[in-house]
Amino acid sequence: MPLNRRHFLHTAAVSPFLAWALSADDGAKPGRDVGGWPTDNPFLSGGFAPVHEEIVVESLKVIGQLPSELDGMFVRNGPNPQFPPKNRYHWFDGDGMLHGVRLSGGKASYRNRYVRTAKFLAEKKAGKALANSLLDPPTGGAPANAANTALVWHAGKFLALWEGGLPHEITLPDLETVGEYDFQGQWKHAFTAHPKVDAQTGEMVFFGYGVARPEVQFGIVGHDGTLRRSESVTLPRAVMMHDFAMTARYAVFLDLPATFDIGRALRGESIITFEPKHGARLGLLPRENGKIRWFDIPPCYVFHTLNAYDVGEDVVLLACRYERLPEIFPAKGKFDTGPMVPAHLHRWRIQVRQGRVMEEQVDDAVVDFPRVADSQIGRPTRFGYAAEVEGLQFTGLVKYDLQTGRRERHQFGAGRFGGEGVFVARPGSTIEDDGWLLTYVFDESAQRSELVVVEARAFSEPPVARVVLPQRVPYGFHGVWVPSRHFSA
Repeated sequence: MPLNRRHFLHTAAVSPFLAWALSADDGAKPGRDVGGWPTDNPFLSGGFAPVHEEIVVESLKVIGQLPSELDGMFVRNGPNPQFPPKNRYHWFDGDGMLHGVRLSGGKASYRNRYVRTAKFLAEKKAGKALANSLLDPPTGGAPANAANTALVWHAGKFLALWEGGLPHEITLPDLETVGEYDFQGQWKHAFTAHPKVDAQTGEMVFFGYGVARPEVQFGIVGHDGTLRRSESVTLPRAVMMHDFAMTARYAVFLDLPATFDIGRALRGESIITFEPKHGARLGLLPRENGKIRWFDIPPCYVFHTLNAYDVGEDVVLLACRYERLPEIFPAKGKFDTGPMVPAHLHRWRIQVRQGRVMEEQVDDAVVDFPRVADSQIGRPTRFGYAAEVEGLQFTGLVKYDLQTGRRERHQFGAGRFGGEGVFVARPGSTIEDDGWLLTYVFDESAQRSELVVVEARAFSEPPVARVVLPQRVPYGFHGVWVPSRHFSA
């Protein structure tokens, strides 16, 4: 089905990584409503429209029964601009807003808070938007950190992430902002939105990349929060590396031909372009001492990895593969109006000794936002989960049994659209899929958001619980579950 603006404006949910192209206008001053908000931008209307009130509501209505073992907080990050944009608006521009539901004793409460970045505070003081859009031509300065993409809890710190800058430390369970966090002055680079925490060692493995410099900065923070390794990996050209993967032995980098070129942007062209002529490769960098080794693969693009793990000397990588990169930063007036670019779960087996990679498509479902149990990150995985994209909508979740090849679906229902499903393990269980998937779902007809709790071992059945939320939760990006034992108060 072709992409077009009219369809986007009447669609409740859009696969985030297929829709960015239409977040730009044609360069003309857009129509504005009485509040100054553009009226023709799909990411400022409908289920994407921002909410501005920060509230706390206790004793929420629960349809069904919340599992008594769920004692913690589900928090999801996403873009939520506090003021109308100066001109154009890209979904990535919005100020980070955290939406959290605390579960305990079968009861639920809700709160939402903006991340108080330097950008947010400066604009709040000015009473208007100050920062340019990512769609605007470069002005020489770094883009403003919006802290709007993902979250991680590690070594006593809860961090809101945005891959163009440092993390922001957040307190739990009140979701207040402490400020930028640089690991006691040890990290001076951008920080990925997708770090990997090793449940067995307690280490957090991560990286950072930039738009202008062809390199990746690699880092490992120990279980005590101390940076114990940092080094630079040189690339042939600057590329968008949104995610990576980790095994017990390696960090797995994806050098894919989604190239940055500031010169293009200054000429009014897209700052990022898919250039398959440059080829693609996977890199294995030992987590301990050692140099990176690269392995060629057919050109493609990956926004999100599911997992990676060691099998003897080999490495297996699972990720959602796009044949090419959708136009996420289109040049003025040039939109990707062709057929959708679908993503399917793929498996790469890197045969280290032979120096080659075997690749296969796991399934034909169109999916993204893959997740595994946190305990299995970097370790052999039997079960994986992803958000299913049907047409242009996140209509449900998919569960993969990677051992048998079986696939199960959980559908949100007619007129109901959601996003990433976060797996929460049943406390004390040693069975990999014994737990629940949590996600926010928006019901278009009822104009109501819910936290949905799906039993992972009864995946196709209706949710065991639906928590009715006191206000709409705009469509966003990535979430996390934090057990209550990690709360500071």
